[in-house]
Amino acid sequence: MPSFPFLDAHTHAQFAAYDADRKEVIVRALQGGVRMMNVGTERDTSRRAVEVAEEYEDGVYAAVGLHPAHTSESFHDTDELGGGEKAHASVSRGEIFDHDYYRALAMHPKTVAIGECGLDYFHFNESESRELQIQKQKEVFIAQIDLAREVKKPLMIHCRDAFSDLIELLASRRLSAGKSMGDDGSLAASPGVIHFFSGTAEDAKKLLAFGFSFTFGGVITFPPRKGKNTGDYDEIIKMIPLDRILSETDAPYVAPVPYRGKRNEPLYVIEVVKKLAALKNISTEAMADAIAKNAKRIFGI
Repeated sequence: MPSFPFLDAHTHAQFAAYDADRKEVIVRALQGGVRMMNVGTERDTSRRAVEVAEEYEDGVYAAVGLHPAHTSESFHDTDELGGGEKAHASVSRGEIFDHDYYRALAMHPKTVAIGECGLDYFHFNESESRELQIQKQKEVFIAQIDLAREVKKPLMIHCRDAFSDLIELLASRRLSAGKSMGDDGSLAASPGVIHFFSGTAEDAKKLLAFGFSFTFGGVITFPPRKGKNTGDYDEIIKMIPLDRILSETDAPYVAPVPYRGKRNEPLYVIEVVKKLAALKNISTEAMADAIAKNAKRIFGI
């Protein structure tokens, strides 16, 4: 059995939520056989993701990018940025995407993806028009698509309540960039993943056609909602091919059963892999092996 049979493809162990015990959390995961990708959401968390990855010889990687919620004034999450004045200031104004800053982080050998980037139509503030906020999100997302192509690394995409626009935007970039985006006209042979996928089966089919894969986290372990016989994600996971699925925690958020309600951490991704295996009707070992192969193809790890 490999040293790291499991993968947390999207986590945030560099966030302020782990300032008191970050090393313990990471070592606990590594000793439990879990590799991880710490994903940046703005300048500081992206830099910290790289710094944390540098501290470990193996098993810890980084993704760097600007989350759509941080392109305009946004809710201050102390689990993410902490409680300092600098953190509050960075959120209150919204961040302007700095290509050179993120490119420098993206070129680090431990950086394996660009993101968390994308579109989020759930979080809007009242100080700007919805249209202006959407425009900013799209412009920053396009800039990160271009950066991913430039540095030849896959995308780590966040999408909430915006799949129609996301698919339209990806289609337009695919067509306008043509063969330069990949031999088949796509972003790349494996353009990246849609993290914490929450779209419909039709959305999934369109994104599959573009070459994207999907990460699923703790929410898939939750019991069905009242009046339903299966979980919200069950049929979509059964539909998506095995070679397009990865596991994540999105820690410190959305801890899986039996840790629901607690601070999430990378080690808990094992519970997600168990659930994915059950839905795919294969062993946990076979599911973990498939995820490892997918990570190798997409991220080179």
